[in-house]
Parts: sequence; structure tokens; C-alpha cells
Amino acid sequence: MNAPIGIFDSGIGGLTVAHAIAQLLPNEQIIYFGDTAHLPYGDKSADAIQHYSAKITDFLLQRNCKIIVIACNTASSVAFRMLKNYLADKTPIINVIEPVVRAVVNSHFKHVGVIATKRTIQTNIYPATLNYLQPDLQISALATHAFVTLIEENVHKNKKVLDALIEHYLSNPDFDNIEALILGCTHYPIIKHDIERFFEQHRSNAKAPKIFDSIETVALRVKEVLTERNLLNTETSNTPPIHHFYVSDYTQAFEQTTETFFGQKIRLEHFPIWEMPILDN
Repeated sequence: MNAPIGIFDSGIGGLTVAHAIAQLLPNEQIIYFGDTAHLPYGDKSADAIQHYSAKITDFLLQRNCKIIVIACNTASSVAFRMLKNYLADKTPIINVIEPVVRAVVNSHFKHVGVIATKRTIQTNIYPATLNYLQPDLQISALATHAFVTLIEENVHKNKKVLDALIEHYLSNPDFDNIEALILGCTHYPIIKHDIERFFEQHRSNAKAPKIFDSIETVALRVKEVLTERNLLNTETSNTPPIHHFYVSDYTQAFEQTTETFFGQKIRLEHFPIWEMPILDN
């Protein structure tokens, strides 16, 4: 089916998921919305996040998206059920939490760490979902919200600042014996290698934890759902599909990161989402 895949996030982080989907499904067109006017979602109320997510979903539906991907852990934790109820069986919707949780549970660890935004941690979505599937799993969760600001402002490229912040958070004693770490925010894969390096340097006599993120697992889940519903675009072309990237407020960092991920000049299209009527659910 030659219709686009709709993806949204509060800003840059969801580009990690969008890029993975584009790599796995090269025939598929992507329409991406970064709600840069309202980022970060991590310190917003649940009502506000649901309001933004509803408007963005309506925007993507108006552009005939055949599937919606919530490429944001915070929105996934507080808005997924609301959006799923609204869409019913008309349009499939995927969040970034469930595929990662299942990958972790299938690995049979005993102690897992989770880092995410303040709002995601407050919802307790990761511990609750993990323990539902694996009751004996020990979970250490920590809000690491400053990572999002660092990445959105492109400051993460200053390695001294980034390394200091990583040490500040991950030297937490609760993480001393974790066997795996979930990056519970789609921004965090951008600094995944830096996090891995931290553990390698600080666990000279012990194995570093396995890092889980939503990139490949969510992309695979999108392919699985599209295949099940006969929605995959099977048409081949000599030219790649033209992706569209919308933002609710222009930021230079977003444009630079988008071009880095997709290896081509990207034209951001400004769309003031607050002027849209909210969907009726």
C-alpha cells in the first residue's frame, strides 16, 4: 500500500526511530512531526501531552498515514491508550515501550536499569510492564531528563559536558549491579556509545550491562504490523521516497540532526499545531 508512515516525537529523539524504519523499509515514505514548540514532553502534565499527541495524530491522519508510530517514550506512557481507543481498528498505532520490554524479558535478566524523562519515570510504565511479564525482575529506574535538553541544544557534542552528566547520573549506586540498561527515551540512542563507554571504563572487573533502545525493535514491529495487515509498499522505484519533516517551531539543531541521520538536505516544514482543532474522541 503506497501510503506514508506517520511518526511523531517532541523533537529530535524520534529521528532515531524514523531512520531505523527508513533503513529497514526503504520503499516506505515517512511523514515525521517534531513538536519542537512544546518540548520537552518530560516535564509536561499528562493532560498536556495527551492534548499535543491528539493534535499530531489528527495531523498525520489528514495526510493519509497508514500507521502511526509514537516515537516518544513520554507520549507512549501517557497517550498511547487514548490514541489506540480513538483509532480503534481503522489505523494501527505502535508505541516505543512494548517492543523494548518484550526484548528485555526474552533475555531473562535478573536486574535491569531504566533511564528516562521525569514524566516517563513517574508513570512507572517500565517497572509495571516488566514485572507483569517477569515478576521476579529487579528494576532500578532513574529520571535523567537533562540528557534531553543537552541533545536538543546540540550540546552533547561537547564530550566533557556529556561525560560529566553521564557520570553524574549513572554512577548512582542503584545501577552498580544491573545486567541491562533500557534507554527509555528516543533521544538517548544518540548518546548510546558514550553510555556504553562509561560502563566499560567503570566496570573493569565486571561485564558492562547490555544496552536496550527502541530503534531496531520498533522498526521490526512496524514491519511486522504492516505485513500482517497487507499494508507494506511492495512497489520498487529507482528513486527513494521523499520524506516530509514537520516541526511546530523551527530549530537549527533539529535541521542539522535530520540531515545527519538521512544523509541528504532536509527541508523542514513549519506547522503551528496549536492552531489545529483537537480530534474528537
